[in-house]
Amino acid sequence: MVEITLVEAARRAAQQEMRRDPSIWVLGEDVARGGLFGQYRGFLEEFGESRIVSTPISESVIMGAGLGAALVGTRPIIEMRIFDFVMCAMDELVNQVAKVRYMFGGQARPAVVIRMPHGIWRNSAAQHSQMLESWFTHIPGLVVVVPSTPADTAGLLVTALRSDDPVLFFDPKNLFPLVGEVPEVIAPIPFGQARRARMGDDLTIVTWSAIVPQVEEAAGMLAARGISADVLDLRTLWPWDEEAVVASVARTGRLLVVHEAVTTGGFGAEVVARVIERLGPARVKAVARLGQPRVPVPFAPPLEDALKVDTAKVVAAAEALVRGA
Repeated sequence: MVEITLVEAARRAAQQEMRRDPSIWVLGEDVARGGLFGQYRGFLEEFGESRIVSTPISESVIMGAGLGAALVGTRPIIEMRIFDFVMCAMDELVNQVAKVRYMFGGQARPAVVIRMPHGIWRNSAAQHSQMLESWFTHIPGLVVVVPSTPADTAGLLVTALRSDDPVLFFDPKNLFPLVGEVPEVIAPIPFGQARRARMGDDLTIVTWSAIVPQVEEAAGMLAARGISADVLDLRTLWPWDEEAVVASVARTGRLLVVHEAVTTGGFGAEVVARVIERLGPARVKAVARLGQPRVPVPFAPPLEDALKVDTAKVVAAAEALVRGA
């Protein structure tokens, strides 16, 4: 095992798979310079300009070219640089990448990994801080990956690069400096399996991506106050580990879903709905969702702090759920 940052874990996973499979290559803005966050540092020198291709600033071209290359047998990593820029390539993503296998009766293989660093990053403001992962869980044909640790980032990226399905890989850019243990040889982590970050009996907290460290910290504070939280990090939103969540809530009787994204229309609503449908209201004492208010992310640090989910808000929401039910 090695202690490395999350962004370095992703870099090593991509490097490992590119060494293993010569059909994997990277295209996107600035990738030949190592990428905006250093996630492709040293790749041009090792793999050459035929496999590390810096593109013009045109996300629709990047997405379309990546899909076309996949359809003729390669396995592109499509780098969107920052998640928010994918909006410029939504037609190619939603109408082509997600549907091409179905439209061609299974004859097409859209084996692309679309990397999109997302979430709040200090003072990035409204157009560079969005968390819209729930949009894509609604689109048939797409896999949605939302890791939160260096080890999970590495293992899930390996799985994504070996998948024949189009994978949206949401890199949590605010966690890029996070350090954790990662195996020297990175094994794939299956999609659709949650990670139990903490075992507890009083309530279930379901979470993912950049907010996970705050939830884990909150769970420790709750334990000191006599509240035992079962914390599940989903790791992927489609497929998601419905069975693990339902089993946990069946045991604890309470569910709190915490995500960095806006609460309204967030994936937390899907989690709550499925749990109630599966268990019935009689078996669930209380449910709650915690996310951001439905406002743009401001540039000013005090305003940004006021709206984003933090440890104190998670503790307060969990205590209200347990004490009130």
